[in-house]
Amino acid sequence: MGEAHITTSSASLPRPNTVALDRELVVRVGAWVALGVAYFGAAKLGQTLRYTASVSAIWPPVGLGIAALYLGGLRLWPGIFVGELLVNGQLLFENTPLPFGSVVGQQLGNMAEVIVGAWLLLRLIGPRAKLESAVEIGKLIVAVGTATAISASVGTLSMLAGDVIESGAAPNFWRTWWLGDSSGALVVVPLVLVWVGDPRAAWRRIACPQGVAMIATVVALATLSVTDDAPLTYLIFPALIWAAFRFGAPGVTLATTINAGITIGVTADRLGPFFKQPIDNRTLSTQLYVLITAITALFLSAVVSERQRSVTELVAARRRENERALAERRRIARELHDSVSQSLFSSGLHTRTAQRALDHTADNATVRQHLDAIDELTKRAQREMRSFIFAWGPGGIEDGLVTAFSRHAASLASDCGLAVAVDGPERPLPLRRSTQSQLYAIGREALANVVRHSGANSARVHIDADARVVTLEIRDAGKGFAPTGTGHSHQGIESMRSRAAEIGGELVIATYVGRGTVVTVIVPVEEGA
Repeated sequence: MGEAHITTSSASLPRPNTVALDRELVVRVGAWVALGVAYFGAAKLGQTLRYTASVSAIWPPVGLGIAALYLGGLRLWPGIFVGELLVNGQLLFENTPLPFGSVVGQQLGNMAEVIVGAWLLLRLIGPRAKLESAVEIGKLIVAVGTATAISASVGTLSMLAGDVIESGAAPNFWRTWWLGDSSGALVVVPLVLVWVGDPRAAWRRIACPQGVAMIATVVALATLSVTDDAPLTYLIFPALIWAAFRFGAPGVTLATTINAGITIGVTADRLGPFFKQPIDNRTLSTQLYVLITAITALFLSAVVSERQRSVTELVAARRRENERALAERRRIARELHDSVSQSLFSSGLHTRTAQRALDHTADNATVRQHLDAIDELTKRAQREMRSFIFAWGPGGIEDGLVTAFSRHAASLASDCGLAVAVDGPERPLPLRRSTQSQLYAIGREALANVVRHSGANSARVHIDADARVVTLEIRDAGKGFAPTGTGHSHQGIESMRSRAAEIGGELVIATYVGRGTVVTVIVPVEEGA
């Protein structure tokens, strides 16, 4: 049987590396084109208010470009070139076209502005800016102010070189250009960083009835503040404060963008207090209003976030401190068990050996009496040491709070004759180990007070848990005490109160002279315990 041979030409099949390179190039060019179109669209929005033929009151494209290069990488700069080419190409074909050299200078300045702004953000803040600290906001302002100064300076020199403006108008021209670019950047950059950098987290903060109410309030107050003839522009600040305190950076960036859009749109429609001013003052007032509201809201949001973060870190630090204290207590209990308790046990053995030896020797009542005393002291020390180790060591609440109280009740019954009934749920309590340790310490203190002061021969420990709280109740039928009294028992009460406060609980003591005392501790359920 003959063999069939199939041959293929290697030249007819594309190489895998070539296909991957072609695909990467297509994706990259697509990203450049998309960024250029988005940049051009933002420029069209910014041209609603113009100071001269090429300078607007607020320039959103600079913010979009800086944010895009910051998030996507500086390799996206050709997209900025495409967008600037579309914007400046339009200027060349208007009824009063700008000189070609001025347009080229403007394009170079704007591209340098975006690239330098993104590079400064990466250097000053790092690759993952959340804008949740005043330091980050300050660095954002420095980066934006420096980058926009480059564009304003290059653009002004280009217009002077092309005889578009006179030298006397250059300072006002530079100021308007710089404020317009800075306003656009400080509105758009935070919005993109927060909502594009982590859209799920931003949406979770806003997607609630209060978020809808906040947006509606911002729209209403922003509209009223720039449409009424009276000076009411300050009305927007309560809404911005609400957004900062309740919704953080997502709420603030959205609110300042809405405020800027309404302000520019109303003024462009020849309405409001800004439009009634001369053109120079109209542009300056609009820019400063947008700029100041944005900076104020961003700093306020950052300060609120820092405060919330400090509270969270403080709670975590206290939890770690409690855990370290519990670990140290366990270490001490273990060392006591390994050293002192064993020594006492050995002492008891030697004492009993000596006692038995005396049984076979001459009667020595004095020696026997001393040995009996040593034996009794050793047994008492061992009982106290076992109680101490149990209270402080890992055997305290390892098996749950109900089991711990049951063991402690058995110890009290054998040592003090106090009968303690313990009942509670069999399932694990929804509390952290440190919280249960504090509850156990409070319960032991309450039972110690029963033994020392109540005169009762029985007590009851009841533990209950529902969806919201865990309740510990220690009840006795003793003689009670006067709440205004002083002494050791009240020192114990202060200790119980401080322990309850540390775990966010509430301590209630109901005492009736001649009828007993009820100690109740209520602790909120801890999620994830």
